[in-house]
Amino acid sequence: MTTEHDTNTASVTGGADMDAAVDATRGTLTEDKRLLDEYNDVHMHVFGTPLRVLDHGQGVRVWDVDGNEYLDFLAGIAVNSIGYAHPKWIEAVAAQAAQVAHVSNYFATRPQIRLAQKLIALAGAPEGSHVYFGNSGAEGNEAALKMAKLHGARLCDELGTDKPYRIIALTHGFHGRTMGALSATWKPTIRVPFEPLVPNFEFVDANDLDAMRAAFDAADKGPVAAVIMELVQGEAGVLPLDAAYVRGVRALCDERRALMIVDEVQTGIGRTGSWFAFQRKDLGGVTPNIVTFAKGVAGGFPMGGMISFGEELSSLFSPGTHGSTFAGNPLGAAAALATIGVIEDEGLVQRAEVRGEQLRADLRATDNPLFGQVRGRGLLNAIVLKRPCAHAAVDWALEHGLIINACAPDVIRLAPPLVVSEQEVNEAVAILSQLPDGLPDD
Repeated sequence: MTTEHDTNTASVTGGADMDAAVDATRGTLTEDKRLLDEYNDVHMHVFGTPLRVLDHGQGVRVWDVDGNEYLDFLAGIAVNSIGYAHPKWIEAVAAQAAQVAHVSNYFATRPQIRLAQKLIALAGAPEGSHVYFGNSGAEGNEAALKMAKLHGARLCDELGTDKPYRIIALTHGFHGRTMGALSATWKPTIRVPFEPLVPNFEFVDANDLDAMRAAFDAADKGPVAAVIMELVQGEAGVLPLDAAYVRGVRALCDERRALMIVDEVQTGIGRTGSWFAFQRKDLGGVTPNIVTFAKGVAGGFPMGGMISFGEELSSLFSPGTHGSTFAGNPLGAAAALATIGVIEDEGLVQRAEVRGEQLRADLRATDNPLFGQVRGRGLLNAIVLKRPCAHAAVDWALEHGLIINACAPDVIRLAPPLVVSEQEVNEAVAILSQLPDGLPDD
């Protein structure tokens, strides 16, 4: 029987008592301020000024350089799936680093082979399926889109058309910031400044099956090579797609010989209460042609990639069609194997479902007048606020010892490590229930 990690947590009170406790216990951030000044002197300002300079972590908690403690309900944006400093992860990474950290792709290693086998099994992919490893979610999506383009070229040849094939993405979808992934990313503020991007990408309204069908039926355009989608649109505010819509898109792709690419960069590896979100019936329960992964797969080590389902599709990638210097390096593969092993041994997929249900139910039970809606799957959740004050809410929570994230002006994202305990969920809810209604709008 797996037990949840023990934590030394104080009881959380609300209102004036909480504010007084914050005033009495939070540090002055003097070392933090000095280091942030240095950061701003040397780092590109693509992330803005960091909220804090963090020093170390343990379990679901982190400490900044001034010694202030925080309950982390962001997990490095759904990355630190088994929390901080898990002993099995440390042991595996240290042992692999002492053996060999990197070899070129002229060679293979045991961890690389074992990890690919494990991911294919967890995804339930058929015989003949293959894995491509990269170092991030964007790289996994780039590989998927390149495979889709090869499929599109073959489809045009078979149909005898010279009209260019198309790739369809959804409104509010996010797939990365590299040029191919950005071409499939909807958010205009991050996409438009870099246009022209890769041509023949189109956006269709999410959850509108008629719009998707019309895009497939466009008589003046070439065939659809692929549809790429997140089943829970994380960066857009944790927006789950309708199950019937997902099944309808799967049927269209089957009918028109298009690939269905499911981006599981944020939702995969147990985050949504199943190994992959596509395995959940309430998110469609369909089988994709390609699934991409990253974030939580290696517990904080840079790792990403894709799984192509079946031999025919996988054969589109031949030697030289794609690659990466660091792809599938043994150190990253060992970190991922250790992470997956902990998730299995400690029953963290099921825990994500149980703790997620607890978190949503308890948040809905609060009487905070600022809360409008709570939504999500597993341990990827969001609070929709009644006013666009999410960034002020993040700042307030940080001052009260809780790390959360604003993924829209009126949406707070919650994605704690999968090892989070019942007590830690209670603590986070107690803090969030005290969010003031009078916070300034963004």
